Amino acid sequence: MIRVGLVGFGMAGRVFHGPLISSVEGLELAAVVERSSNQAAARYPGIVTYRSLEEMLADSSLDLFVVATPSGTHFQVARQILNAGKNTVVDKPMCVASTEIAELMTLAKARNALLSPFHNRRWDSEIQTVRKVLDEEFLGRLVYFESNFDRWRPALSTRLWKEDPAAGGGVLLDLGTHLADQVFLLFGKPLAVSADVLHERDVPGSDDSFTVRLRYPNLRVTLDGNCLSYPAGPRFRLRGTKGNFIKWGMDSQEAALNLVTRITDPAWGQEPVSEWGTLHVDVDGGMVSRPVESIPGDYRRFYVGVRDALLGKAPAPTTAVDAWRVARLFEWALESSEQRREILCDWSDEPQ
Repeated sequence: MIRVGLVGFGMAGRVFHGPLISSVEGLELAAVVERSSNQAAARYPGIVTYRSLEEMLADSSLDLFVVATPSGTHFQVARQILNAGKNTVVDKPMCVASTEIAELMTLAKARNALLSPFHNRRWDSEIQTVRKVLDEEFLGRLVYFESNFDRWRPALSTRLWKEDPAAGGGVLLDLGTHLADQVFLLFGKPLAVSADVLHERDVPGSDDSFTVRLRYPNLRVTLDGNCLSYPAGPRFRLRGTKGNFIKWGMDSQEAALNLVTRITDPAWGQEPVSEWGTLHVDVDGGMVSRPVESIPGDYRRFYVGVRDALLGKAPAPTTAVDAWRVARLFEWALESSEQRREILCDWSDEPQ
């Protein structure tokens, strides 16, 4: 049994990490850092509550530490854990800056510790379905890929750090990390990036809108997220030489996780027929349209992968260099937005 310590029990710890860890055989949610409250103990009877990270690090029975604190604290918290030689999962974004991620990678290698970013949306229903459509080559040669994360949230977040760019706030890091990681998974590293990273709402705060355009050989990719869209547009739009694929709707796991402490539903992650994507294919000069059954999403697969990596059975499900690539891309995106020009991506300084 791999005993897990969870650092932080805000939304990330309560909605995502707690229920997912508790739902994977071979993992035990054993301890949590809550500085003043006892929410975790109320939801998970028997869990040990520590008031500081230092207290938790003194618990030698813990095999894995999960960082679920506000984004701007990830670097300091993860560095402290890795300095103690502990295996570490860090919620997204792993760090605010790519240089911070590189430093954590060096430290993890020196301590022979696992360091894995929580890029859970690799296991969304819609991205799994998109991969199926691409793998089966229904669209011919793909020429355009669009990924959108639309929301209607005109008011500021009640979590103040989310409106402070220095603390890791803003939708580019919050939502964009998911979209960029999915694109790296599908297509690898782009040649160039251009972007608009904006603040559109009438209230002051961090960036609340982004459009990031990525250039690949013979392929254009657009990533878009904002807080002023209702109704939401399509989640994915793909265009190829033989047809198109359009997918509406957002993976339902986040909403479902908010209601449980452990996953027991055998139909977990399944989408209703009404949210299946539609494939439009040219057949003998005429377009034929049909629904594509959604592949169920399952965030538990991340922690299954972490478990197997710690047991030496498989590589880690995500690596720190995955997080570094996203962070570096967004640094170029911000540079592009400020300078109003395309930035060529030089990946030669990628850490090993």
